[in-house]
Amino acid sequence: MSTLRAEIIPVTAFQQNCTLLWDTQTMRGALVDAGGEIDRLLERAQHHGVTIEKLLVTHGHLDHASGVAELAERLGVPIEGPHEDDEFWIEGLPEAAARYGFPPARSFVPTRWLQHGDAVTVGSLTFDVLHCPGHTPGHVVFHHAPSQIALVGDVLFAGSIGRSDFPRGNHDDLVASIRERLFPLGDDNRFVPGHGPLSTFGEERRNNPFVADRRFG
Repeated sequence: MSTLRAEIIPVTAFQQNCTLLWDTQTMRGALVDAGGEIDRLLERAQHHGVTIEKLLVTHGHLDHASGVAELAERLGVPIEGPHEDDEFWIEGLPEAAARYGFPPARSFVPTRWLQHGDAVTVGSLTFDVLHCPGHTPGHVVFHHAPSQIALVGDVLFAGSIGRSDFPRGNHDDLVASIRERLFPLGDDNRFVPGHGPLSTFGEERRNNPFVADRRFG
């Protein structure tokens, strides 16, 4: 039986799904895409008795990363992710925060940039890293195979896919990331998107109007 537990905590006006992950064996955890509302995120970790040991980042957009620098500083923990191709997005966080009316945000340099095929650990849990460009060039996905759970950021949503009209976005790359890297993980895998409800890869293969199998038969 998997020792992975999680709480999804929507944050900011964008209602971005920050995920608190933890390992019940060690009660050590991580926050994935800490986009803001830092005190609330810390309160939820405390509520569950979780010690945050690192911050994971799927991509460098404001609503997914604006709280990362402050949290890392306050907790004294490392930052892992995204892929280095998102460096320009992270460097632009202060300007983006001002433009969208967010609280001031700081850029950061991850402790570890991630590559396709890497692994990250949370307590005794291991997550596989998949580089899935298209929404942003450096977007990564975290997959826990034993639990059949993936944290996909803004690559894929229930019934939709991520936008690809941002700088260095690419629609064809996005579709390829979904169909060639996510769907092969298996239909029964559930995924946590960056916004909105959970779904499964099987459901999206059948019914997602952008990436369903029938579009590519």
